[in-house]
Amino acid sequence: MKAGLVVDGDYIYEEEKHFTALKTSLFFANDGFTVYDCKGQLVFRVDSYGPDPRDKSEVVLMDAHGSCLLTVRKKRPSLHHRWEGFLGQGSEGQEPIFSVKRSSIIGRCGMTVDVFNNPGQEYQIEGNFGQRNCTIFNAAQESVAEIKRKVDASTNVVLGKEVFLLSLKPGFDGAFAMGLVLVVDQMNGEDYVENDDAVMIPSTED
Repeated sequence: MKAGLVVDGDYIYEEEKHFTALKTSLFFANDGFTVYDCKGQLVFRVDSYGPDPRDKSEVVLMDAHGSCLLTVRKKRPSLHHRWEGFLGQGSEGQEPIFSVKRSSIIGRCGMTVDVFNNPGQEYQIEGNFGQRNCTIFNAAQESVAEIKRKVDASTNVVLGKEVFLLSLKPGFDGAFAMGLVLVVDQMNGEDYVENDDAVMIPSTED
């Protein structure tokens, strides 16, 4: 298996990549996403989870053409709010390729990601997705992806939380990373705060 491959090798890059993710609704914590590259080209999309996201326990990640890459599903019952990922659309009759669970029942930030069929490949997600401030670490505690607030380069203003950056280190599967974003969004939906106020930050040298 190619190093870093979990979902789709077409989304593993040799250079660091920065995607812009846009939530397609501001009314629920768990609505859909569209994800663009630095050239404004659509990379991923997730349609709205439905009018009542609390009843939705299965979400599908699609590519720009609508092909299903990954399905994430909440495992029931699960003491640690475990979610599982399956290749393609649906999970019926499939074995999961990864699972995500809270590191602690009462901990709200830390999550553990286990990748199956690849012993030793595991990840930790740390931070606060509600504030768009998360880092994904590999087993060696190296950062492989980050979720952070997006800054408008022309005005140096931090944009609202409905727009954020997903930054990938070279060699990390971008489809897998976006699947983890979907899980974290679901698991931390109760922490989502609708606060669109723009914040001015001091300009810095590149």
